[in-house]
Amino acid sequence: MERKKIGEIRDLSVNYHSLEGETLALKNINFDIYENEIIGIVGPSGCGKSTLLSLISGLIKPTTGHVLINNRLVDKPLKNVGYMFQNDQLFHWRNILRNVTIGLEIQEKLNEDTKAQAKEMLESYGLGDFIESFPSQLSGGMRQRVALIRTLILNPDILLLDEPFSALDYQTRLTIADEIGVILKKEQKTALMVTHDIAEAISMCDRIIILTHRPGTIKEIVDVSLSCEGEKTPLKTRESQEFRHYFNKIWKELDVHV
Repeated sequence: MERKKIGEIRDLSVNYHSLEGETLALKNINFDIYENEIIGIVGPSGCGKSTLLSLISGLIKPTTGHVLINNRLVDKPLKNVGYMFQNDQLFHWRNILRNVTIGLEIQEKLNEDTKAQAKEMLESYGLGDFIESFPSQLSGGMRQRVALIRTLILNPDILLLDEPFSALDYQTRLTIADEIGVILKKEQKTALMVTHDIAEAISMCDRIIILTHRPGTIKEIVDVSLSCEGEKTPLKTRESQEFRHYFNKIWKELDVHV
């Protein structure tokens, strides 16, 4: 069955200018994005991973090359591209329901139907009892779930995740990564996720893009196929016999020296 291509990144490069001069951050990036897949982006610190997400989202413009989302040139932020940052960015003075619906308000899409949908999603993902609560009353993992629902309620074609679990302790990170991985597959979302965690990328992603040291170029794109008995979840895939093979391969390609 032929996969539907919804994103195209071609010959993408970006230079940063400062008082010290010009810095080439990314160089000649090329890949496609297909519907309902999760793509991981890994690489050494400072190689341009987050910059790549900013380019795809339209927050910054490339020096050369282009990004197409559903055949539309990305030259400014698009409503059909969702962005989930490292921190949950919840407003402490709004309750959980009103945090989830803020994007709907901004896009003038908030009505009884979309408000009911927001409540239903909160209920479905274990937050139904906290609709009237405030962010300070929730754990870090719960806040990340709220942030994801806030993004999903806008029904983006592509979801960009910039190290969304980095602020969480390890045990919570494993749990929330598992939950969000399941949610993304259940909602049939297309996502690009930046992470420093190789195991996280392998367990959650269908493909993994490995970037080189700055200027970041694509060293390899690894297709991930993990066997799993029963329901396939990120936590369960970590037990597959192929997991260690992928981990060793990506670790070797990263060529990280400490």
